[in-house]
Amino acid sequence: MKKITNISLILLVLSATLHACNDDFVSTKPLSEVPQEVVWSDAGLSEAFVTEIYNGFGVGGFYEQQMASMTDEALFTHPNRGINTVTESRSNPADQGYIMETYEYGRMYTRIRATNIAISNLTEAKFDKTKADKLLGEAYFLRAYYYQQLLRYYGGIPIDNKIYTLNDKDYMVPRNTYEECVNAIVKDLDNAAQLLKGASQVKGRASEAAVLALKSRVLLYAASDLHDANKAKSKSTLLAGYKNPEYIMYTTGNQTDRWAKAKAAAKAVIDHSEFAYKLDLNQPVSAADGTINYMALSLGGGSKAVDFTAAKDIILGRFFIDEKDERGGWVGRDNGPNGYHNWAGNTPIQLLVDDYETIAGEKFDWSNPTMAANPYQNRDPRLKATLLYDGADWKPRTADVAARDKANQIQTGQYEVVNAQGQKNTHFGLDTRKSPIEDWNGSRTGYYIRKFTDPDPTMEDQNTRQRIPWPMFRYTEAVLNYVEACLELGEEGEAKIWMNKIRFRAGMPAIPSSESGAALKARYRNERRVELAYEEHRFFDARRWMIAAETIGRKANIINITGTLKAGKSVTQYKYDPSSYTYKYVVSDIDPGIENRNWDDKMYFTSLHRDEINRNTKLIQNPGY
Repeated sequence: MKKITNISLILLVLSATLHACNDDFVSTKPLSEVPQEVVWSDAGLSEAFVTEIYNGFGVGGFYEQQMASMTDEALFTHPNRGINTVTESRSNPADQGYIMETYEYGRMYTRIRATNIAISNLTEAKFDKTKADKLLGEAYFLRAYYYQQLLRYYGGIPIDNKIYTLNDKDYMVPRNTYEECVNAIVKDLDNAAQLLKGASQVKGRASEAAVLALKSRVLLYAASDLHDANKAKSKSTLLAGYKNPEYIMYTTGNQTDRWAKAKAAAKAVIDHSEFAYKLDLNQPVSAADGTINYMALSLGGGSKAVDFTAAKDIILGRFFIDEKDERGGWVGRDNGPNGYHNWAGNTPIQLLVDDYETIAGEKFDWSNPTMAANPYQNRDPRLKATLLYDGADWKPRTADVAARDKANQIQTGQYEVVNAQGQKNTHFGLDTRKSPIEDWNGSRTGYYIRKFTDPDPTMEDQNTRQRIPWPMFRYTEAVLNYVEACLELGEEGEAKIWMNKIRFRAGMPAIPSSESGAALKARYRNERRVELAYEEHRFFDARRWMIAAETIGRKANIINITGTLKAGKSVTQYKYDPSSYTYKYVVSDIDPGIENRNWDDKMYFTSLHRDEINRNTKLIQNPGY
């Protein structure tokens, strides 16, 4: 008799029925096992099984080491974690570099196997059909999601929906082509959409809108240059020489047709306007309101400090409510300033900061004296909501630090102060690596991330878990997908309308009516970079656009800030004050001994680990490994 073992939620259900004495105790079944026929004839147990599959989401992107630090968004502060060299060339397929567990090959197939079991049994479930169909729809979505995680990381992978047993003689399956993978995922999503249509939405679980959002992402990637044989081969000699291009790209068909499918899929999502947050504006909001709007979006209704209704932008999120166990609540501690006793984990690099436009919609330029003198003034309001920079207002300092900083401002530079004897000394900022508070865990770049951190002044991040959700799918992502597809199809007017909606919400001006072609595409890509910063998109966007060499492959850079007292000024305790100080900002590459970034075209796809190839000799390795 087949068993389903170690399902924690099932055990929770069963524990309530196992309290009475039973004379026939010798026939008691192990409490860690539930007969399969029992599970799939009971709605509660079936739901418990499907619910457990969602654990493959992990904590979304809220791990201590985030994917942002494998891109030109961020640098991971602490050495010897493997992530600091992830962008360097790899020659050994057994040494893949740092891989988030939510993309790891074996983990994803564990979840896929569970969805296969669920789909097989829920198709003929022995309980209420409405309930069974909803669970079946969720299972189809989850299978598509986990296949999609593998597809965008490794390229074509085995689409294997067989439920294996110990009696099977052969467990080896070859990779499916990239096109076959896309088709299989879309088929599962179409099934899911039909089953979930009209079903009630449950926070954190799949819905029809979530299905459509995933389909939009899959088809957007499928239409991109990296997966078109003509474009990819023309841009990379390595990919052009790969003997099995069908595993990583379309070798037949028309890219324009694929962009049309991507556009239609994105439009199906944005037609669900119930998820739209402040996208009905005809002109920009104020800069202050733009910052507030973006903060509200990034906090996803998880903070009492912002507009809760912004949570509707999250079509599907990973939510954190268990204050004892879930690591996703420690984002503030993991990434916050060391002057607040936090860990300064995934710190923004100057490359990201420089890509925030001015409030007038111009590209920031260090050669412009006015911009260089005040680099954080008059910028895209989203910068203030995303980053903590020198002089930025933040929470009250902890009790042991409060007397050192009554202004509650970020200090990432070094500044002149006057001591009791009237002598000038250097004060190293409280949030630097020479901080008098903690000197081992400060930012190496001069910045900290503010996005996803609850700004509630009563919350001390080092001690308090927050409840900010991770956005698995945002309505805004679908809008950006739609814009991109429109641009690729030459529909620039429609693209501008929707891009301006996002910009107006953020307090940014409309795109110039004269802007077109390559300039407009560059504007869009920058808009996507800024709007979706730290949300695990940049890693894939730079690859599928095939611009990784000139973006992700760049050296990480930092800011060095000094504050010199103006003539006649005497300051005994530092605070940011342009009337008393002259500030100098110097950008430089980070010491290559800390991190040395290099791009190699083989990194467009991750290698299949040698252990997987040894287990399944039908697998063919990705190019360059």
